Amino acid sequence: MKLLIVESPSKAKTIEKYLDHEYRVVASIGHIRDLPKSNKDAIDIEGGFIPRYVISPGKESVVGEIKALAKKSDTILLATDPDREGEAIAWHVAVTCGIQDPKRVLFYEITEKAVKEAVAHPRKLDTNLRKAQEARRVLDRLVGYDLSGLIWKKVRYGLSAGRVQSPALHILVEREKEIRAFIPKTYHVIVAECLTEKREKIVFTCTEEPAEKKRAEEILMIARKKSWEIIDVTATEAARRPYAPFTTSTLQQAGSSRLGMSPSRTMRAAQKLYEKGHITYMRTDSISLSETALPEIIAAVKKEFGEQYLAVRRYKTKSKNAQEAHEAIRPTDPSKKSVGLTDDEKKLYTLIRIRTLASQMAEAKILRTKILANTEGRALPDFGANGSHLLFDGWLALDTAARSDDVEVPKVTPGAPLTLKDIQAEAKETEPPKRYTEAGLVKELEKRGIGRPSTYAAIVKTIQDRGYVTKEGKALQATDVGVVVDDFLFQHFEHIVSETFTADMENKLDEIAAGKREYEETLKDFYTPFTKEIKSKDKIEKVTNIGDAPAGTKCPKCGAKMVIKLARNGKFFSCSRFPECDGALTDEGKVVLPPKETGESCPQCQDGKLIERDGKFGKFIACSNFPKCKFIKKSADNDQQSTGVKCPVCKKGEMTERRGRFGIFYSCSHYPDCKNAIKAKPTGEICKLCGALMMEGTKTIPNRCSKKECPNHRPDKLEKK
Repeated sequence: MKLLIVESPSKAKTIEKYLDHEYRVVASIGHIRDLPKSNKDAIDIEGGFIPRYVISPGKESVVGEIKALAKKSDTILLATDPDREGEAIAWHVAVTCGIQDPKRVLFYEITEKAVKEAVAHPRKLDTNLRKAQEARRVLDRLVGYDLSGLIWKKVRYGLSAGRVQSPALHILVEREKEIRAFIPKTYHVIVAECLTEKREKIVFTCTEEPAEKKRAEEILMIARKKSWEIIDVTATEAARRPYAPFTTSTLQQAGSSRLGMSPSRTMRAAQKLYEKGHITYMRTDSISLSETALPEIIAAVKKEFGEQYLAVRRYKTKSKNAQEAHEAIRPTDPSKKSVGLTDDEKKLYTLIRIRTLASQMAEAKILRTKILANTEGRALPDFGANGSHLLFDGWLALDTAARSDDVEVPKVTPGAPLTLKDIQAEAKETEPPKRYTEAGLVKELEKRGIGRPSTYAAIVKTIQDRGYVTKEGKALQATDVGVVVDDFLFQHFEHIVSETFTADMENKLDEIAAGKREYEETLKDFYTPFTKEIKSKDKIEKVTNIGDAPAGTKCPKCGAKMVIKLARNGKFFSCSRFPECDGALTDEGKVVLPPKETGESCPQCQDGKLIERDGKFGKFIACSNFPKCKFIKKSADNDQQSTGVKCPVCKKGEMTERRGRFGIFYSCSHYPDCKNAIKAKPTGEICKLCGALMMEGTKTIPNRCSKKECPNHRPDKLEKK
């Protein structure tokens, strides 16, 4: 038997079809091993930064299946994604499943020709690529764990920091501080509406924007008294070149700006398009197109637009650290205008096809006209009007979204008289710099060398998930929590979380991948001074106050001044005399009531007292020793709604409706002693396959097993099979 292992089930289906079922194709469903959550035993630092991997929860059955198939197979190919992450997954599969002398194949596109060609030319696993991925994983764990632990002690429990997410956060915090410190300045925009001899209207704008109202009024006065004329007319033919084909970064930027899709959503759709064989591999820094693909792209342009629209170009990648896939993202069959997929996949495929074909199309020709006007004797600053006219649409015939509207201006000659119909001055204020959008942040990360193609989407998502950044419309805004964390990190660890250090470390990881640098040496050079620095910060004072409250804000209890403190979901105002006085206000000015004691002792730690608090989803009762003791239960005033279904794990509690970060879920009423939880409402029935609880289904999915690993978790898919 011949076995081929990929990481995605949908990818497996496509490949098996192309290989005429000569190979049994199975999926690892991503990584099968990872570092354990606890840092204590995750990495053997003294032994040379050796990671101690464990099989990921829920992957035991996957590992068992691959092991069994591997024993029966005389040929085994590892065909995970063609990048460092894919190389690491392949290595983990080989080691865990006992595959000796594994062969590696790379699919840069999943088409019949490409798949058969790759299978015919396997190679050995690239140890350097795998080590580079491992170095990144270990480095991020060490930095994140140690920095996060310090932040828990010195700022607030539950916060986190990371080697790459922290520089990304700093970019947004820097911009937020610029906005807060911005002082607007007044300026005046003067617009004159004139008529030509043929009574054609031209709107001119003054080239000077006076700050003083007096100067603006002076210009208006002179303009109204004197006669006007055309001073100069300049017509210039300009060319607009098409954009280069997509890289990972530019695809995420275009997905955000044109389609309104987040980077992570864009990459999910791109992954599906790749797995279904519609586009080439979507993690790449390269803008080049393969010589085998160019003829097909050229043919598609000729067929759709004709010879006059064709202009063959060969793009060269400028990035010195270009890595991952060997070419830009392009459609595998450029003749296909659309593919029958989900809405996101359709839109993204169309965007990729347009960008690819447009890159091989002729430049657009535009006539730009600039007209200058003034009063007789040129007594004023010049007034200008700009026009543009598309002479030849070129690549814009395909990429219509990139086309600007024509701005027509009348044909005039220097010296021609004008009649001033109206002139007005409008006072305006300069605006602060704009916040970054997701597309803008990805572009900035790439520009500063922070992260790599495969990490951009994760970086943007992580800082939002942590609550350090919120999305207001399309703009990313640093929260108070984000600002405090950033200030702490850059006060005490500036060189470690700076963009310079991060970019330099990315270069070192690239050198490991190229076999030019040693894994252990790289981690040791960083970690030895890093641990010393972490220990040296243990004596710094805890950050409690993050500034003074606005002037006039008084303590509701004693009338003293108030200070700003960090709360779990933002900030609040606390009495400056705390702990002598516990007066507090929300940042909206509402009085914060102190926790209400229940008079009961904590049943879990015995030392603490149970107190009632107000939470995001209502009142709850918790131990006063939190976070050391995490005992928690709902308040009697906000009691849970029981389903009446007995918990099959502890046999004591009942499955109860709760509300969490991601909405309603159901868990045992004996939490935290019993941590059994499921996503949907239990039916009371038991799964016949595995014995777990059955959950209510949806309109499209019938009642299903609550256990992800059980085949009955998605009975709709079982029925199709």
